[in-house]
Amino acid sequence: MKQTIKSIFVALLVSASSSSFADDSISYPAMVWDDVTHTLSAPSRWEKSDWQQVGWESLAVLGTVALIDKPVRDYMVKQDQNNTAWLQVEKFGREYAVGITGAFFVAGLVGDETSMHVAQDVVAASLISSGIIGVATKTVVGRSRPLQNKGTTDFAPFKDMNSSFFSGHATQAFTLAAVISDSYDETWIDVTAYSLASLASVARTYHDKHFASDVLTGAIVGTLVGKSVVAHNKDLRGNKLSVTPAVSQGMVGIQIAGKF
Repeated sequence: MKQTIKSIFVALLVSASSSSFADDSISYPAMVWDDVTHTLSAPSRWEKSDWQQVGWESLAVLGTVALIDKPVRDYMVKQDQNNTAWLQVEKFGREYAVGITGAFFVAGLVGDETSMHVAQDVVAASLISSGIIGVATKTVVGRSRPLQNKGTTDFAPFKDMNSSFFSGHATQAFTLAAVISDSYDETWIDVTAYSLASLASVARTYHDKHFASDVLTGAIVGTLVGKSVVAHNKDLRGNKLSVTPAVSQGMVGIQIAGKF
């Protein structure tokens, strides 16, 4: 299943990069690379308020580890594990997320520019949030999953790329939700997107795959990266820059024109 998901994302990437975007001044592969470098270098541009926000979010995660992880896990394992509804909503963090992205891509191919931008931004943001930040963090932290019954503070750094911290499903679900939400100015879309992402995240604790702090962190990372990519790509798409030769009597140079 993981290989299938990767194949679908690669197909979206290749198809998008090979399409003609007459209104865009930057190719899609170049846009993705710009998104990666811009997002990963963001801390170097943070202001005091940004660091304060990260500080509060970090405290929230640590507080969840210390005070909430165990009681939430104890409560979830006592629930009826045959509830198929939780299994379905959990898929919004993996299979359904891919399907929704594909639907936006198809809508974009038939002429809906916003839908194409959503598909492009989801692929780029997912690469960053899940593929880069998520994998790196899982590898470095190496937290045991709750179903292993080793407690909430068992860590084995650099030994397990599929460790519990932080939740890939939650990250993907909230990345998708953030991109869709920030691409449309509709309250019902915001509520629907984030509600489904929240349910998908809770389902991971219900199935004993993650602690509450794992899904909280995934939600934070997915939301921040998704919002960052949408905002950055709006700027990239809006900056129409053209460079043409300029030749006049006694002078040879270039002419730069654009909308900024």
